[in-house]
Amino acid sequence: MQKEITIYDIAAKLNISAATVSRGLKDHPRVSKATKKLIVKTADEMGYRSNSFASNLRKKQSNVIGVIVPRLNSNFMADVLAGIEKVVNNNNYNLFISQSLETMKKEASNAKAMLNNRVDGLLVSVAYDTTSFDHFEPFIKRNIPVIFFDRVFDHAMCPQIYIDNYKAAFDITNHLIKQGCKKIVHIGGNQLRNVYSERFQGYKKALEENHIEFDNSLVIINDLTSEAGAEAAGEILKMDPLPDGLFVANDICAVGCMQALKKEGINIPDDIAVAGFNNDPTATVIEPPLTTVNYKGHEMGEAAAKLMINYLLDKQDLQQTHGLILRSELIIRESSLRDKSKQ
Repeated sequence: MQKEITIYDIAAKLNISAATVSRGLKDHPRVSKATKKLIVKTADEMGYRSNSFASNLRKKQSNVIGVIVPRLNSNFMADVLAGIEKVVNNNNYNLFISQSLETMKKEASNAKAMLNNRVDGLLVSVAYDTTSFDHFEPFIKRNIPVIFFDRVFDHAMCPQIYIDNYKAAFDITNHLIKQGCKKIVHIGGNQLRNVYSERFQGYKKALEENHIEFDNSLVIINDLTSEAGAEAAGEILKMDPLPDGLFVANDICAVGCMQALKKEGINIPDDIAVAGFNNDPTATVIEPPLTTVNYKGHEMGEAAAKLMINYLLDKQDLQQTHGLILRSELIIRESSLRDKSKQ
């Protein structure tokens, strides 16, 4: 194997001190331009690599921000990561990205790896089944900032960035009711997660305000995958009478459910009006196009990263921004539109 080149090897070749080489590589003003140019040229020719890990240990700073997301194969999370990367790279930080695969066990393992790699801060969207904060406590004890986004965990020391899921779910359910729906099924996710519990509560509130009695038999909780949507369609088809409305907590599951319902001859929206959540690209591909709630992942990623950078660079008090609520909008499409005068 090729020997790792050090500043001492460069110094020996140029017959100068290692200290001068070190200063030259760091563009120090005490080293002449000609000497700097020679040092950099020789370093490149010899294959020198800067030992940033050793440097970071000395500085007690890695210039790396850790990110843990539930899954990487999500259009929303891809947008979030793009927003985060834009901000951190502009501030000379790098990202260490991992996915929990929707389990607390993997999330805890990822968090430990982040801690061992000495990240300067951690951005997290919590896994589907996370019930404990314990694996994040070592960060708090070491004064390493932790910021939650989208799927958040309520902790006094950690800011949260999310949308008003309650209001968005209220608005989308209210829209279905205005279209004449009176028996509305809700397909939701694990109620441990704020995004799904708040969407469920918004759905219930819209029913209440429109004097429609809540019926627990119309609530289906699953993992919100496309396959789970198809299975939910089977449950819906067994209901007697059939529901006339369907609000699903994400678009992937809504599309899977729609496809299965259509195969069984259900007309959407005439038989069952359908609405999803997230404005996933699949929402515009399915026929009819899916009514949904849009919120910008890129904007959420930028907001989370800016909050982190402001703390790391300026020591801005994170507790001043415990909860940052971003905008969302209802996008009405043909899947729910029965009465076009009441959009």
